[in-house]
Amino acid sequence: MKFKVIIVAFLTVTMFWSCKSETSNSISSNEFIETTSNDFPYFVEQFADLKILRYQIPGWNDLSLKEQKLVYYLTQAGLSGRDIMWNMNYRHNLKIRTALEQVYTSFSGDKNTDNWNSFEVYLKRVWFSNGIHHHYSNAKIKPAFSEDYLKSLLDETSTTLEGEAFEIIFNDRDAKKVDKSKNVDNVLASAVNFYGADVTTEDVETFYGQFESSDRPLSYGLNSMLVKENGVLKERVYKSGGLYGEAIVEIVKWLKLAQGVAENQAQGEALGLLIDYYNTGSLQTWDDYNVAWTAATEGNIDYINSFIEVYNDPVGYRGSYETIVQIKDFDMSAKMAVLSENAQWFEDNSPLMQEHKKDKVVGVSYKTVNVAGEAGDASPSTPIGVNLPNANWIRAEVGSKSVSLGNIINAYNNAGSSGRLKEFVHDDEEYELEKKYGQLGDKLHTALHEVVGHASGQLNPGVGETKETLKKYASTLEEGRADLVGLYYLYNPKLQELGLVDDWKAVGKAAFDGYIRNGLMTQLIRLELGDDVEEAHMVNRQWVSAWAFEQGEADNVIEKITRDEKTYYNINDYDKLHELFGQLLRETQRIKSEGDYDAVEALVEGYGVKVNQAMHAEVLERNRQFKSAPYSGFVNPVLVPEMDSEGNITQIVVKQPVDFKSQMLSYSKQFGFLPEVN
Repeated sequence: MKFKVIIVAFLTVTMFWSCKSETSNSISSNEFIETTSNDFPYFVEQFADLKILRYQIPGWNDLSLKEQKLVYYLTQAGLSGRDIMWNMNYRHNLKIRTALEQVYTSFSGDKNTDNWNSFEVYLKRVWFSNGIHHHYSNAKIKPAFSEDYLKSLLDETSTTLEGEAFEIIFNDRDAKKVDKSKNVDNVLASAVNFYGADVTTEDVETFYGQFESSDRPLSYGLNSMLVKENGVLKERVYKSGGLYGEAIVEIVKWLKLAQGVAENQAQGEALGLLIDYYNTGSLQTWDDYNVAWTAATEGNIDYINSFIEVYNDPVGYRGSYETIVQIKDFDMSAKMAVLSENAQWFEDNSPLMQEHKKDKVVGVSYKTVNVAGEAGDASPSTPIGVNLPNANWIRAEVGSKSVSLGNIINAYNNAGSSGRLKEFVHDDEEYELEKKYGQLGDKLHTALHEVVGHASGQLNPGVGETKETLKKYASTLEEGRADLVGLYYLYNPKLQELGLVDDWKAVGKAAFDGYIRNGLMTQLIRLELGDDVEEAHMVNRQWVSAWAFEQGEADNVIEKITRDEKTYYNINDYDKLHELFGQLLRETQRIKSEGDYDAVEALVEGYGVKVNQAMHAEVLERNRQFKSAPYSGFVNPVLVPEMDSEGNITQIVVKQPVDFKSQMLSYSKQFGFLPEVN
């Protein structure tokens, strides 16, 4: 109870200042649009391979003022750390962004030229990716204008961008943000700013190999940059007074305000531990926070905030900054809670080896939520489901939280079209199954992936953390394993018994069709011809699908059909495919449980990375007729506090931004807390 006394004192001093500060920095009214729930404008704009959408916040007006304040403070905390992700992605990103935005807002010359249009598209792509490397492929974004044109823009707007920060836009250096290619030093080859320029993969493994193993290992490396000083390896820790301290101070300011309006004691205590973690950088405090956060399941509001997922680290130690603020969707959460309530049944009836099953699946909470705001690695490109925390020992002893982002999924579904589906389905039966059951199948697959998949299985005694044993393959193995759990149970009468579907076979067939179609064909529209598959989720979808296709060839389980010089995949035996998914699930859990590096390397490299170039060329040609971009992301709704004459918040209103550029420029102005060089 002591923290409440401290927070009351803090609020007395800061509430008026914080509210007045928010008022002075608020976006002008002409940068919002009027919306209605009946005819909501999901689509914002499209450029390059990207589509920008909006999302609604259902149930906002049903929240109390205290709950609205909590959401507002948490979103402000998240946005305050936005620049951390930019700097993590690449060391020159903030300097480049500052220069490009200065040009964009100051240039008064001819804006009707191809060069200017190319400059604007490049800037938008950089905004979308939080830096100069593509958010999905990791390849450096190539500008469609020349060095001379950019120099002329810099001169005309009195903007400075010199040396390597200028040259890197056009040259071939630092070509991949994350490079997990075989037979290269993945740390040296990756441009991501988690390591000093001269740190090698061997350095990383040696440095973290010195720490003793434990049944409750700390997340070493999660919140630091590893550098060499005078030849000695040293961590620069992210914390107040440390690396990224300027932004972390702002994050902490808003988290303290959020703690003051916490819904309950458990939530408030968890926020207090998160504040302590940001102030100290202590990994023990991080674990204490995750235990408290996982156990704090009551209330309508929840959040993700800090350095979390390790996909952007080529060797899987360092967490990217991200935040998602969530409001519980009561109706859908009640319907889907049945999955977490039956988590033990799923574990007991899985095809895993008995020694790899958990005797007791604990604390798996599941909610469908509506997103109220995102930042860092979750924005503009966002996940649709999340399961945390990532520490295996916390999952085993305490449990985990799984969420599906309901309003994000809804926005995707309402902004799509059926043309591409018709092009790639094998026949009318497959098309009708997808139209009738596809969205439900996707929702259930996400739920099973997050709730059952990530919570299932256990490591063998004495086997180290997956990032240590499976190294660069750890992320794609884990995502594929969770996908396989979802696939295995999607085609199961248990879902109908639990009241989640009316026809389990039809839903399962639609889900299998969609997964194979995407894994073997349609996800290739996201790659340029000649590229390997490298993003962890894309890799896992390909190795799961390609392995199943190859293993089922003798029985013609999945048939490759050529018709009118176009390729299709048709599932002839869903029961047999279900068995194959079970076999692969069993093997992937064995690989994880035993830490079998050779096996995961053979699986991923053999099935998940290389692309059939003839197939890729065909898919790209067939997709050329469709104007809808392959990648989507979102602008965030803007939460605008309204005050009385004394500066007290009386209500918080949800506004929708008019376009992408206004939000990006506003964010840079309001939340640009880091220097250009960190």
